[in-house]
Amino acid sequence: MLLKKTYGIDLGSSTIKVYSYLRNKSYLEKNMIASKGRRIIAVGNEAYDMFEKAPANIAVNSPMAFGMIANLELQEIALYSMMKKIDKFLGIGSEMYFSVPLDMTAVEKRAYYHVVNGHWLRNNHVYMVESPVADALAMGVNLEDNPGSMIVNIGAQSTHFSIITDGKIIISRKIPIGGRQMNEAICSEIRKRYNLQIGTRTGKRLKLAMGRLSDQRKDARKVVGIDSISGLPREEIISGYVVNAGIMNCVNEIAAEMKTFLERTPPQIAYHISREGIYLTGGSTRLPYIDSYLASYTGFSFKLSELYETSAVCGLEKIIKNKDLEKWAQPVKQRKL
Repeated sequence: MLLKKTYGIDLGSSTIKVYSYLRNKSYLEKNMIASKGRRIIAVGNEAYDMFEKAPANIAVNSPMAFGMIANLELQEIALYSMMKKIDKFLGIGSEMYFSVPLDMTAVEKRAYYHVVNGHWLRNNHVYMVESPVADALAMGVNLEDNPGSMIVNIGAQSTHFSIITDGKIIISRKIPIGGRQMNEAICSEIRKRYNLQIGTRTGKRLKLAMGRLSDQRKDARKVVGIDSISGLPREEIISGYVVNAGIMNCVNEIAAEMKTFLERTPPQIAYHISREGIYLTGGSTRLPYIDSYLASYTGFSFKLSELYETSAVCGLEKIIKNKDLEKWAQPVKQRKL
């Protein structure tokens, strides 16, 4: 069918990633919606520009929470808005490959199905690929003959640990710590040390500008916030050490959970992981030296992916292009949920 189109979709807490097979290109947009009651004000990047700036009667939120769909209706609108920018005419019966979390319930699977078979998008075929499998394929991991590989994805609101052996995910764990929690920790640290309240967007900018887990330099940035005592705006010079203290609170917690996870791993698999190295990906791994910091904490070597937040959608791209990899995609029909 000429109108049939294929897409790979990764719905993230921070960004939506979509790969279009017809255009052979991946697209990224913020997963945000600004609404006033039942009326949609802005979607995507435009909504993110309003984040922490909108008046009280306008809500700006992400329809995803901790890697799962939190608001089905808003998520459908966000995805539809983005896909209309990619293709004016979406076609009938498109094939949608989703990167999804592990151990989903029937209700959670139904949510992904209804996102592309609801009010705005209809008559689409849904395939689900487990996120660690998509990440592993993107990073070139051999899933067939594999004595043991560990995939760690540090995302916007959650961190996933998974171990793959001979094409099966034998152990997995998700913790609610990610880039957004790092931003909030920076804001908390600045409020505690400077009596200054700043927004999480400012915290994110400080993290990207001065965040260094190793090789810390004497660095400082001027920010504007609200004085916690007087309630008036004021400027303050923020030290890089304060920013790193906030980041380390979250990274140390991730490292401690990772170490506990590795202790639960069977010894023969842990041995192969130590020889191969742990695969590290996700948008929050853009933090400089995060791989070497985690290596010093856990004692394992790390292989940092240069794909960052796009690793899952790149894995979906490989599955769509290679017929031999389609076995990793499970078709989902409404009557089977």
